[in-house]
Amino acid sequence: MPINASPHFKKAQAEHETAVGTEAKIRTLKKMITLAPKHKGAENLLKQLRTRLRKLKYTKEKESKKVGSTQKGIKKEDMQAVIVGFTNTGKSSLLRILTNAEPEIAEYNFTTKTPVIGTINYARTQIQLIENPAIGSEYHNKSLTNTADTLLIFIDKLEQIKQIQEKINSTAKQIVVFNKSDLLTEKGKRKISATLQSKKYNFVLMSTKTKENLNKLKEKIFQSFDRIRVYTKEPGKEKSPKPIIMKPGSTVKHVAEKILHGFSKKVKETKIWGPSSKFPGQKVGLKHELRDLDVVEFKTK
Repeated sequence: MPINASPHFKKAQAEHETAVGTEAKIRTLKKMITLAPKHKGAENLLKQLRTRLRKLKYTKEKESKKVGSTQKGIKKEDMQAVIVGFTNTGKSSLLRILTNAEPEIAEYNFTTKTPVIGTINYARTQIQLIENPAIGSEYHNKSLTNTADTLLIFIDKLEQIKQIQEKINSTAKQIVVFNKSDLLTEKGKRKISATLQSKKYNFVLMSTKTKENLNKLKEKIFQSFDRIRVYTKEPGKEKSPKPIIMKPGSTVKHVAEKILHGFSKKVKETKIWGPSSKFPGQKVGLKHELRDLDVVEFKTK
């Protein structure tokens, strides 16, 4: 310990020694360097601290490359939602009850170290749901958060909303999910709902333990994407069991090209059933604009 080290330096040193994760260790070490004595007797100490900082930065760079390499397998689907929030709020539990995923769940901090992918089966569609490692963790994937279609801002305290929003840079639609509603009284639920409504948040109060409002959350997630479902069929056969997910304003040609690039050039005749048709089995051209739950039948040349 250098002579005349301030109480602030000693406090920073204690924070560094108990810090968890490379990012936290770098942050606390920088604080130590700032607060370290600057007299000649402390020169060796500063040299040691700066050497340690270089090593930690090198370690962080290697970890970032390793985490980045795991993202190559994530292919973004037509509808993608990402769960973001702080550690130990129940994000992994939400992923487990909404999807087919089996994330690790534990009481210690920062259990999730890589994004975990699951699929929500809802309204005959498949929604890709990803749990991003906790905000504040060195494993949090900012790119995944920034490119998602919908973000589930997952909290168990109201003040966490602003804290999370300050740390993300995304234009995605946001749904505030207040977890642990099973611990609230009815009066408490009404108070929190009134606060969220006054701030015009799209929100759900739910419990991963009792599954309260789980279906309501699924519906909100589905509605957030602003997509239409278009079924296809072959002549003389039933419509496909799963719809093709399209953007509003999509035409018959867009659907054909999504099935197979160049397929629209092979289409001889198209019939449609559903909201955009004047009558069942109406013949339309490739420029016909489709609506949600339309059925399209292609006859090829």
